[in-house]
Amino acid sequence: MDVNVRMNDPREHINEEPRNDFSDLMMGFLGMFGFMTIIFFGFVIIKFLVG
Repeated sequence: MDVNVRMNDPREHINEEPRNDFSDLMMGFLGMFGFMTIIFFGFVIIKFLVG
């Protein structure tokens, strides 16, 4: 049984971009935290203006 199978070594990482995953994670976390902080204080200001 002759099967022509072309396998790539998964350690080659052909399509992987050279990025720092930890910095991407921290930038995403800090960006979302900042966004939610702005929304929180925005709603607090709206609450005091309305009430």
